[in-house]
Amino acid sequence: MSGKNNNGGELVRKERIYIYDTTLRDGQQTPGVDFSVEDKKAIAVLLDDFGMDYIEGGYPGANPTDTSFFEAKQTKKAKFTAFGMTKRAGLSASNDPGLTVLLQAKSDSLCFVAKSWDYHVHLALGCTLDENLESITASVQAACNAGREALVDCEHFFDGFKANPEYALACAKAAYDAGARWIVLCDTNGGTQPAEIHDIIQSVAQVVPGDHLGIHAHNDTEQAVAVSLAAIDAGVRQVQGTLNGIGERCGNANLVTLIPTLMLKPYWSDRFSLGISDDKLKDLTRLSRAFDDILNRAPAEQAPFIGSSAFATKAGIHASALLKEPKTYEHVPPETVGNHRRVMVSDQGGKSNFLAELQRHGIKVARDDSRLDTLISLVKTREAEGYAYEGADASFELLARKSLMSVPEFFKVDSFRCMVERRFDANGNLITVSEAVVKLQVDGEQKMSVAEGHGPVNALDIALRKDLGCYQDEISDLELVDFKVRILNGGTAAITRVLIESGDASGARWRTVGVSDNIIDASFQALMDSVIYKLMKNRSLAGIGLDN
Repeated sequence: MSGKNNNGGELVRKERIYIYDTTLRDGQQTPGVDFSVEDKKAIAVLLDDFGMDYIEGGYPGANPTDTSFFEAKQTKKAKFTAFGMTKRAGLSASNDPGLTVLLQAKSDSLCFVAKSWDYHVHLALGCTLDENLESITASVQAACNAGREALVDCEHFFDGFKANPEYALACAKAAYDAGARWIVLCDTNGGTQPAEIHDIIQSVAQVVPGDHLGIHAHNDTEQAVAVSLAAIDAGVRQVQGTLNGIGERCGNANLVTLIPTLMLKPYWSDRFSLGISDDKLKDLTRLSRAFDDILNRAPAEQAPFIGSSAFATKAGIHASALLKEPKTYEHVPPETVGNHRRVMVSDQGGKSNFLAELQRHGIKVARDDSRLDTLISLVKTREAEGYAYEGADASFELLARKSLMSVPEFFKVDSFRCMVERRFDANGNLITVSEAVVKLQVDGEQKMSVAEGHGPVNALDIALRKDLGCYQDEISDLELVDFKVRILNGGTAAITRVLIESGDASGARWRTVGVSDNIIDASFQALMDSVIYKLMKNRSLAGIGLDN
């Protein structure tokens, strides 16, 4: 691929970097992660649509899930890859049951993991160094003879090179000579430093061309991305990693960080190209968050490029400059990765923060409007009491609208009561039961709802939303997604902050906050804000004006 250099000069030839995603195999080794077959299919579709070159689906034969997953090809564009071990020493390729299962998998390519550290050959495999080389050669040849593209992950390569460079190189050369398309150098223990990478890869390049080399880095010293970039600089042309950096122990190189770095930073983009379009890069934030949804976990707020705080600023002096020229505090435009700018409101923010945040919520107010000064003072007072509006956008919008205009009174809560009882049930089992009663007025009608739940907050949530009269259908898709509690000071009379994240069928997410010396009261504040925000949001989407 050719293109202009960063200065608009003559066309330059760009080298291709291939992205190999191992989320479904190496990522599955993350503690607490256990993909179902349907999960794997959904993730494979996301990865394939985004433009990954290779998608490693798992280890057929190792477990029923992976075996079932490889009964059909799961990608349309990416090379669907099966992972497994080289044949065992003492068996021929045709008689090795593990290799047979790999060859039967419906995949485009096969990735073999091979020992390249002599210490592991003796300890883990219990065979001679020559027998290990023969296993690498025979396995790659079997894949090629079956019409598959072969890859070899040289496990513990960098540690093996430091211990016995001649043997580590012999393993890489055996794979290449046998016909492997890619020889991947693995930093399996995650301890290799970026400064060590260049010289080692230059040595490998003496026996394997750089356009056949890949890098697979683990994150045990939080340098997997740096190691991967150093390896590309040194000559490798395939990079392996996972979505959001998941993986065993401390994870793998994070492709959600690597990909935009390679595409948006001129140091890399002037020299290299990826098979991912600029339009697809704009889906990066959505891809990352959709994956977190499948894992049922909250997205990392401070994740580079795609985190909700990646393009957020809190200090007033920064916000003022940011509004004049975004480049003052943004290393790339947030829109390039599908994210957006956040100028947060807090006790550290000035008018620029508030004006930017109000504008984002569709609220127009003049800089010299006295109501703006009142709102700023109110926010700072409430944050001194423990509220945190920078992490509760919905509660901030409600507070702003109440201060600057008005919010409809959809309902009015007269009282609520919670009871937690520990008792024996009819079978003599000890159980804990939570019950909540909420009395409220809707459209002039008095209502009382009673509900049981898994804990007092769940019971309150159910009771509050059990009967909202004419608004009941509007909140049918409202869902509590996440619940966080923070104790702001010590002792039994501590001030408690509760943050609640809610969502609905449209895919929208919003967060609300409550603060009190009573955790139930703080939770109820946040719950009420969530319901009110949902009703207000419905009217905005329906084109029903809210007074400005």
